[in-house]
This record gives sequence, structure tokens and C-alpha cells, in this order.
Amino acid sequence: MQEYQIKRGYTKQLAESMVQGLRDQFGAEPEASEDGHYAVTYGALRRLEVWCGAGGKTLIVDTEANKDADDETIIDTNRRFRNYLQQVTGYTAKERAKKAQQAVKGSE
Repeated sequence: MQEYQIKRGYTKQLAESMVQGLRDQFGAEPEASEDGHYAVTYGALRRLEVWCGAGGKTLIVDTEANKDADDETIIDTNRRFRNYLQQVTGYTAKERAKKAQQAVKGSE
């Protein structure tokens, strides 16, 4: 499970963009649960589940990998996943890595 910070201005519509991002990047209608969690299955991901955390200021992602996926499927799935995170959080992969490092330093 991973938690991602949301860029200022992206938090207002986080719930909507979280679901729309799954549709846009994975081409699937997410399965919704009563507790605000949304899940899809795509390529090398047996399950990708997302929900809002920390008062709507973070995105929480839980994944379960499909270990039988071939390399091409894994590469495509990883690209779509990175694009999804950028669409929803507003941060590039490099910016997300920097934020994660800052969070670790702050908790020490």
C-alpha cells in the first residue's frame, strides 16, 4: 500500500479525478465499494484499488501483481500506472519520488 500527496488545486475534485483517471488510463469502469474504494484489473495488475486518505489530501493505492504477466504487459501496465498517478496527483514521477524522500526525512 502506498500513499501519494496531492498537488494543491487537485484536492477539490480528487474523488472524481480518481475514478475518471482509472477510466482514462486503464479503459475500464472501476468497481466501487461502499467505503469509497475503487478497483480495476488490468494487465500485470490483478487488482488496483484506490481511495482518498488524510481528509481528501492524499491518494492511497493498493496493488496486487499478476506474477504470470509477460514483459510487454508489465511495461504497458507500469506506463499506464505512472500516467494515472500523474493525472490524479498532479505530480510527475520525479516529483513524487522527491516528495516521498522528504516524507521519510520528516518522519526520522
